[in-house]
Order: sequence, then C-alpha cells, then structure tokens
Amino acid sequence: MASAPTPQLTLTVEQARVVLSEVIQAFSVPENVARMEEARESACNDMGKMLQLVLPVATQIQQEVIKAYGFNNEGEGVLKFARLVKMYETQDPEIAAMSAKLKSLLLPPLSTPPIGGAIPAS
Repeated sequence: MASAPTPQLTLTVEQARVVLSEVIQAFSVPENVARMEEARESACNDMGKMLQLVLPVATQIQQEVIKAYGFNNEGEGVLKFARLVKMYETQDPEIAAMSAKLKSLLLPPLSTPPIGGAIPAS
C-alpha cells in the first residue's frame, strides 16, 4: 500500500543554518564519533565499502537531528534536507561553508594513486 505523499518541507535560510549546525554538532558527539570511526575502519578506505558501511551510519546520525524539524525518519528525509541545503548553498556563504564541512565529515579525503597508476606490491 503506497503511503500518502509527505508535505513539502521548507526551511528559511536561518532555520537551515540552525539545522545544519545541529547536524554537524551531532557528528562530534562521542557515541557518533565512535560509530563513524568503526564504520570507516571496517570500510578500509574502499569506496564501495564506504557507501555500504559509512553512509548508512552518517544517514542515521542526520536523521536523528532532522526528524525534529519535520523531515521523515527515513533516507528520504535526509535527501530532502540535502536538496534544501544545496539550494541555499548558492545564496548563503555560511550554509555553503557548513555544507562543505558536513561533506568532509562524511567522506574523508581519498588518497590519489601515484603517477602512472601503479599500485606498490605488498
């Protein structure tokens, strides 16, 4: 049975800043830091495993915050919030900076292969 469509959520720029700030703060809560570290260690810097292991944990952490602002407690809510933030990034430098910080929390910088693409033998 299909669920009823969720109402379109909108936040003002100021509200988006507050929610984004709370989401970023949630990633520094010791319990969440441990959850993210465990997922990253399990992923071993493999992008496929990062998507399977780290992304779901990061999504859960975000859901815990944004549900208080009316976003549904499923992946769809996080996607709607991400779209809203993306829309405001071009309008508000503070949101753009916070969004970049959030992205850096979710995906660590990937190491680039050496020139020539050779992988050292182990």
